[in-house]
Amino acid sequence: MTEIELKNVKKSYYLSNGEEIPVLKGIDLQIKKGEFVALMGESGGGKTTLLNIIGCLHPLSDGEYFLEGENIGEVRDDYTLAFIRNKKMGFIFQQFNLYTRLTALKNVALPALYAGAEKKARTKRAVELLESVGLGDRTTHKPTELSGGQQQRVAIARSLINDPEIMLADEPTGALDSKSGLEVMEIFKDFKKKGKTVVMVTHTAEVARFADRIIYLRDGRVVSDDYKLKSNY
Repeated sequence: MTEIELKNVKKSYYLSNGEEIPVLKGIDLQIKKGEFVALMGESGGGKTTLLNIIGCLHPLSDGEYFLEGENIGEVRDDYTLAFIRNKKMGFIFQQFNLYTRLTALKNVALPALYAGAEKKARTKRAVELLESVGLGDRTTHKPTELSGGQQQRVAIARSLINDPEIMLADEPTGALDSKSGLEVMEIFKDFKKKGKTVVMVTHTAEVARFADRIIYLRDGRVVSDDYKLKSNY
């Protein structure tokens, strides 16, 4: 089943003087449900922009975007887009984006609060997720009391709180040491085993080897799809 489909997607940004800066220049792409896909390429090639369009964070300038068969590329209503993001997607970023004044437990539970879950249910789910990423004994710790790898695992648990179908990760191991990075990738593999979809931006070949499929972008275009790297793990 095709979960994500992009047809001739283009994205431009505009300077204050009106000059157009094209970033994506006609992307055709299909991602099946349950795939683990890595987006690779040089800086400025359009990887993060493409991820943001898939995540309904940025509107596309032209083309079509289908999510589970529904054309959402033309949706401009912020409330609707936020609903889609909160219901369908989990987001993981290189810099973790945790609230420093909140405990690990409260950071993880926050998206469920926004989704309207009752306190008892969201707290129970947050504890379960922290235990699943090996942080069951860190629920009351704040981000400043955790290592980088632990903070990223809190961010991963948070991304799973609303049981998303799609995980979107932008350089999720970029701020981690190699051991913590490998631990994060194992969590992604477990997520995929449950039939979920992972789309990850990375510039690191060792990280990309964990993906089923690698898509290489250059200058806003797909130049290689299903580019396989031989795994050492």
